[in-house]
Amino acid sequence: MVAPSLKLQDLIEEIRGAKTQAQEREVIQKECAHIRASFRDGDPVHRHRQLAKLLYVHMLGYPAHFGQMECLKLIASSRFTDKRVGYLGAMLLLDERHDAHLLITNSIKNDLSQGIQPVQGLALCTLSTMGSAEMCRDLAPEVEKLLLQPSPYVRKKAILTAVHMIRKVPELSSVFLPPCVHLLHERHHGKAVGLPILCFSSVDRRIENRMGTPAHRRRVAHTHRHTRNRLSCPWPPPFTSPTLTPGILLGTITLITELCERSPAALRHFRKVVPQLVQILRTLVTTGYSTEHSISGVSDPFLQVQILRLLRILGRNHEESSETMNDLLAQVGAGRRALVATNTDTSRNAGNAVLFETVLTIMDIRSAAGLRVLAVNILGRFLLNSDRNIRYVALTSLLRLVQSDHSAVQRHRPTVVDCLQETDASLSRRALELSLALVNSSNVRAMMQELQAFLESCPPDLRADCASGILLAAERFAPTKRWHIDTILHVLTTAGTHVRDDAVANLTQLIGGAQELHAYSVRRLYNALAEDISQQPLVQVAAWCIGEYGDLLLEGNCEEIEPLQVDEEEVLALLEKVLQSHMSLPATRGYALTALMKLSTRLQGDNKSCLDVELQQRAVEYDTLFRKYDHMRAAILEKMPLVERDGPQADEEAKESKAAAQLLEAAPAPTEPQASQLLDLLDLLDGASGDAQHPPPLDPSPGGALVYLLDLPCAPPPPAPIPDLKVFEREGVQLNLSFIRPPENPALLLITATATNSSEGDVTDFICQAAVPKSLQLQLQAPSGNTVPARGGLPITQLFRILNPNKAPVRLKLRLTYNHFHQSVQEIFEVNNLPVESWQ
Repeated sequence: MVAPSLKLQDLIEEIRGAKTQAQEREVIQKECAHIRASFRDGDPVHRHRQLAKLLYVHMLGYPAHFGQMECLKLIASSRFTDKRVGYLGAMLLLDERHDAHLLITNSIKNDLSQGIQPVQGLALCTLSTMGSAEMCRDLAPEVEKLLLQPSPYVRKKAILTAVHMIRKVPELSSVFLPPCVHLLHERHHGKAVGLPILCFSSVDRRIENRMGTPAHRRRVAHTHRHTRNRLSCPWPPPFTSPTLTPGILLGTITLITELCERSPAALRHFRKVVPQLVQILRTLVTTGYSTEHSISGVSDPFLQVQILRLLRILGRNHEESSETMNDLLAQVGAGRRALVATNTDTSRNAGNAVLFETVLTIMDIRSAAGLRVLAVNILGRFLLNSDRNIRYVALTSLLRLVQSDHSAVQRHRPTVVDCLQETDASLSRRALELSLALVNSSNVRAMMQELQAFLESCPPDLRADCASGILLAAERFAPTKRWHIDTILHVLTTAGTHVRDDAVANLTQLIGGAQELHAYSVRRLYNALAEDISQQPLVQVAAWCIGEYGDLLLEGNCEEIEPLQVDEEEVLALLEKVLQSHMSLPATRGYALTALMKLSTRLQGDNKSCLDVELQQRAVEYDTLFRKYDHMRAAILEKMPLVERDGPQADEEAKESKAAAQLLEAAPAPTEPQASQLLDLLDLLDGASGDAQHPPPLDPSPGGALVYLLDLPCAPPPPAPIPDLKVFEREGVQLNLSFIRPPENPALLLITATATNSSEGDVTDFICQAAVPKSLQLQLQAPSGNTVPARGGLPITQLFRILNPNKAPVRLKLRLTYNHFHQSVQEIFEVNNLPVESWQ
């Protein structure tokens, strides 16, 4: 015998009482079978009960798509109980992916035209939840009519539905523009609107209870019964919560905000109502109201925050509107009231929310300098708050302000530095970013001491960012070269494994350019290397410096540090220790091996050599240089010349050209046998076999021979230009790619991605990520920033280095993420139409 169908309450109890998931599935499968059978039988009386059980099953995650058509039948019913469950089912079971959602368009249109408020409310809620673009276009006239209905209950829901329609179909802005101006004239507090008996305010209710006689109460009850019968529905009960127009005004402000963000015409139109919005906000701040509109002593903070957000949009890049808002935000109003930003209770979150929105408005509009100082001071008070979320918001906001109001933010530098010691990783990271942004030429010494102290104790995930920030700040604001060298050495000693890849090159460049500090630098680095050989960047710099200036290490004539007695054996033993250490990377061993080679020309002792499995080729080359070409060793192992820092490619070319020039100057008068020896040597360096054919006869001049042998043509043909490529464009945001293939390395492709913004809103948090096929190698350089200013401001550039040894077609997969017009955007697309010149 088939078990009878369960009631909704019994179904919930049985599902909750199931001890295993299998028991739960068994109960649900049986009940779904009963529900299907009931739907097939077409029982109109209990259809809404069956659908209610099906909705509960759907909320548990089980399939319930077979109830979609039942929702349509219940919505078309004349009974309110059926409509209520039918509309709820439509909101849960239908969406734009199902064509069935278009079938309820006529039902919603009929219900919106009936004039029964509860039914209209259900239809509006459903439309605002799952209404597609087609439904919004069809039902926009009906919603527009309801915006001006006398009932605040219907108007509030109509306003929220209009907000959904604007988000779905922005071109409907012109439809809802006129009603918004009328809705702004609503009294925002203290007005009870609706049926005279059912909608009592709290004050009116107390007066009615105090003054009413028993006969009067009977008349009130009789009027309520008469009104309820006229509505043909069982609600609302007597003395329900009042329906007040603050909800209408809040919804209206939200609707205007959506219109202004999506329509330039609406933005220009509503700038005319800025004085009215300012007056509403001033009334909220300076006038007290009933407790039902107050949260923690703040009068309607939700409405205040929404008005401030709208003012921020209207005042952006508009001088007249900004001046009108400045009067509210910074001047004393009537009756010598306090400022908006200082008249709010900050002991509760509601007051902090209003203050923070005030700060954001001041930051975005064209506010006066004093007003921006006030905003910074408010954020400074937030830094002293015990709530971590408020401190994080303050640090993030100050980081946005530090570029435009650097001096104002500087006054809160001690508090920001104290935030470095926060246990919360997100807070300490924001404090680190802000501290690095506050470094300038006047406070660089003090800030570097604080940051270096933080570097020693910071979490491992922050150490790389902290070290990179210190190196960049020291390079930009270093007062002296010696201070700069000491700072970099401290960073390499403390967090050498976390520094950037270019730290070694930068320090060697700095030391090479400070001739008066060569003895000081080599002694400092020798001491640091003797103490610790685990920090690989430090070891590399020390090995390079010892190889270049090892003779100064033995002279002992440096007066700036304590006298240090070092002999040749100790220096060579230390370098050999680096070569034999298991912690040394191949690049580090290469530095040490080269240093040993160079010391062979600077020290007076016997020549040393070192063999290493990973560096056999270089060791054999150096050994050959010792045995066969000892007369050229001094010229080849000269001190490295100072390289101009115009760029990585320019550095390499300048280094090669200067090394070739030194070889030309130091080489003796060439003879035919020497030229032949040079050929043998360079063949060895190039890894050529002994039976390889020699190149054709060369010019007998040494210059021509060396230029040919070093593969440095005097006048290389200019490479053909590669055309640029536009790969992305959306709402004024554009991404272009430009290409360069260095002549000395045709397998390398340099792609510069340039992001520009011609729209009216800034693009923030811009991130560009790329991927290539496995046959290629990709290296992404750090971008120049993460914000693209509006109206053609400074663009963001980022360099992609792609190694393509097989000359395969280059394909890129890009992912762009950014915030634009207060919306998060993510785009993923593939670029497979790169110019042929970029890879062939």
